Amino acid sequence: MCITKHFLYKTEHDPALGPAVWRVTDPRQLSGDPDVRRLDPRRLGEAPALTEGRRSALAEGRLTAVNVLHPRHEAALDFVTPGPAKKRVHLLALGDVGGTLLLALKLLGGDVISSIGVCDLNEKAVARWTAEAGQIAWPWDYGALPEAEPVGPGELFDCDVFIFAATRAVPPVGSAVEDVRMAQLEANRPLAESFARRAREAGFRGLFIVLSDPVDPLCRAVWRASNLGPDGELDYLGLLPEQVQGFGLGVMNARAAYFARRDPRFASFLTEGRTFGPHGKGLVAANSIAHYDDGLSRELTRLTLEANLRIRDLGFKPYVAPAVSSGAMQLLLALRGQWHCGSVPLGGVWFGCKNRFTPWGLEVETLELPDALFARLRETERTLHEIS
Repeated sequence: MCITKHFLYKTEHDPALGPAVWRVTDPRQLSGDPDVRRLDPRRLGEAPALTEGRRSALAEGRLTAVNVLHPRHEAALDFVTPGPAKKRVHLLALGDVGGTLLLALKLLGGDVISSIGVCDLNEKAVARWTAEAGQIAWPWDYGALPEAEPVGPGELFDCDVFIFAATRAVPPVGSAVEDVRMAQLEANRPLAESFARRAREAGFRGLFIVLSDPVDPLCRAVWRASNLGPDGELDYLGLLPEQVQGFGLGVMNARAAYFARRDPRFASFLTEGRTFGPHGKGLVAANSIAHYDDGLSRELTRLTLEANLRIRDLGFKPYVAPAVSSGAMQLLLALRGQWHCGSVPLGGVWFGCKNRFTPWGLEVETLELPDALFARLRETERTLHEIS
């Protein structure tokens, strides 16, 4: 990214609270801490005075805010994902989710992915999946799809996108565990943190995608672990907050749409609805932004949250839809610079919302949110702080 293309606005806030660099779409986003209020700038403070040049840049979508208190804010200006060059993606772990994700990226990602490197403790799984994926090709157009190839642990961060899909604990089908995702937190956090430290050591400058459960608390754990210095204190020299994104909201959005297509009461979701928050407890599925109905939205949220349990009731692990809707689809949208569902740093937690990567920084969708809906988002923000 060339800084001369930007009109910059310098801000100052705790580097742990939000992105080091972001695209400004409302001048009120330049006031107050970068928390969930960013989604509805009316709830922030008064907009600061802007020069004529910055007002013009804002109107043209070219205004970039920079948190000068972040030690790596200058490097953050060079962090941008979308672009004409295809990206190299590395995928850690080829379990149920990882294998399904690999197939989806192979089939759908030819326009933005150059190759997919795969790594797993099970060398036979790596050999199997690279061979199987390598044998998927359009007849007479053999270079149309990205190649899958093995990568060793020492090469994991020699890429543009790293996907963490590893897990140490998945409660078995039929277990009495009610919140499967939270049961995985204590087991998966040390594993995620170990790879976050490796990312720091490697000077990784790409996207670190968390796909393992619980997505949102693990995002914060990854960011924090990568930013701890030798003395165990935060030095903010690891991953930028905007380098870490959680892909769990995509499947929740798709599940809400699934129920909306089948029940006319929820039909407004298909044209006016949104999902916010985590992949699990705290999720908010809003039936409509313009015509928000709290009762309907809470019922739709409950159905969406319990959808994975219904698959478990059938005797299967619910991993296909998450791997495709949360993993492959959101990553491809992100790499194309398009709107997607993902968890981004807001107020010191990773909060799921509609967002996109742009040449002017990370952008979150802004809406005029009804008071009852915004109150639920604030509650979710508090829940995420308690979990993290």
